[in-house]
Amino acid sequence: MRGEVLHYDEDQGFGFITGADGNRYTFTRENLRRQTAMTKGTVVEFQPGGGQARDVFSIAAASPVADAALSAAPAHAAATPSAAPSQAQHFGRSSEPAEPSDLWGYFWRGLTQNYFNFAGRARRKEYWSYCLFWTIALLVVVGIGVFADSEMGNFDNAEIPAVTVGLFGVFLLATFLPGLGMIVRRLHDLGLTGWLCLLILIPTFGSLIILVFALIPTQGRENQWGPVPAGVRV
Repeated sequence: MRGEVLHYDEDQGFGFITGADGNRYTFTRENLRRQTAMTKGTVVEFQPGGGQARDVFSIAAASPVADAALSAAPAHAAATPSAAPSQAQHFGRSSEPAEPSDLWGYFWRGLTQNYFNFAGRARRKEYWSYCLFWTIALLVVVGIGVFADSEMGNFDNAEIPAVTVGLFGVFLLATFLPGLGMIVRRLHDLGLTGWLCLLILIPTFGSLIILVFALIPTQGRENQWGPVPAGVRV
């Protein structure tokens, strides 16, 4: 896939790429095919997978033969209107699909594109959108379980409401990774390390600390985890 470098920290060996599909991908120094300068705006080719870019290489640095072939092509071929857009395609913000700005869009992206994403940043609106629909989904799942157990008479016989407990457990397991990733990216958005998510293991106080972090506005500048999220006014 073709894309454009949004950010690359030479010291940390970590950066971001906007792909032609409009998604952001992380990459590290180990993902580079060759050690070349990865400045902001560099057009690259890469192999996407799980939110990460692999086998990344700069098109400008990797295709001298193609450049020579283009320079040797007839002048009238270079001026062909149908060929020009494909050779001069740009992958900046103007050509990207708009990122989610509605509550449901943020939640759905958290469960799909960012299911196993612990890199990058999540603005405050994205975090609370996920929390809102996660809570609604949890209530629906528990409601279905309670209804099923009531119809089966599990409550009357003082038995364990197996359906409710089972659905509740499956829901928590299915949403554990995207929820944890959301917390980590929210901490990154504040310029903090994602390891602070371990504070949630502290009874009572840990959850309160995470809640305070979740309420803090976005850090209004680019940090080591990426540029300011789209839609945030700096």
